[in-house]
Amino acid sequence: MHYTGTIWRPPYEANSLLLEVTIGCTHHRCKFCTLYSGLPAPFRLSPLADVEADLLEAQTALHSPRLRAEARMQGLPDPAAAVRRVYLVGGNPFVLSFRRLETLAERIHAYFPACRTIGCFARVTDMANKSDQELRQLARLGYDGLPIGVETADRLALAFMDKGYGPEDILTQCRRLDEAGIGYHFFYLAGISGAGRGEEGAKLSAALFNQLRPQRLGVSMLTVYQNSRLYGEIQAGRWREAGELEKLRELEVLAGCLEIPIWLAALGASNAVPIQGTLPQDRERLLRTLQEAQATLREEELRRYRVTLPHL
Repeated sequence: MHYTGTIWRPPYEANSLLLEVTIGCTHHRCKFCTLYSGLPAPFRLSPLADVEADLLEAQTALHSPRLRAEARMQGLPDPAAAVRRVYLVGGNPFVLSFRRLETLAERIHAYFPACRTIGCFARVTDMANKSDQELRQLARLGYDGLPIGVETADRLALAFMDKGYGPEDILTQCRRLDEAGIGYHFFYLAGISGAGRGEEGAKLSAALFNQLRPQRLGVSMLTVYQNSRLYGEIQAGRWREAGELEKLRELEVLAGCLEIPIWLAALGASNAVPIQGTLPQDRERLLRTLQEAQATLREEELRRYRVTLPHL
């Protein structure tokens, strides 16, 4: 299989077939991000020949007599028929043109007829190069469950971090996904608003998210690495990092202000206090966990966890 560099995927895509169709991120300017810094080029497309070769390799492997025999012995379905979801890897494959995404879907369904859905990371701006009709057609082809790193709806933070869009773009483009029938998930970055502004960022974000229909909200805590542009901004005195307890308070405010039904989770390595639950039914439990953490944990020990985190 053709895989380049570190392959990033959401935790809930662990059982999906991972198919590389792009390498890197088209934007590659977010000040806090170091995910694709080791690649020789910020973004490029995988040749269709490589994609097809990977599909054939995966199909051949899953049709092997040994795997099929093991599945029968364990009472499991045929391995190839078990591929119900394919996840396209790369920084934001949804930026690809409608025609390219259509072609990829056709190839995937040809090799894996049992596949029902296709997912991939998307930037807020990736929907803009597709018409409403094209988005509806992509939904019919199986595109669904797109993770989108919106990070926040705090206009000042988005601008400072060079995200390349504003809150109005999040609202416009995700409403188009809602209307097209393409499900999506949000990633939120606690601490992105900077010291003293976490609660405001959480309230602004919840107010915007409440107007949309994200299915999941994954939370990470901002971790600043020395090879990021943000580290340089801190060294130059142009930005101050929020404290660890402030980030927990920000997450508490976010969980308290969300009014939509949504699965909320802070489970990645950046979260020293992991939580997960479904709102609104689990709200009190989640808030209690966060409040207890703020009352019992010390800033120093949380900071020690942050600075010793080798990578996300």
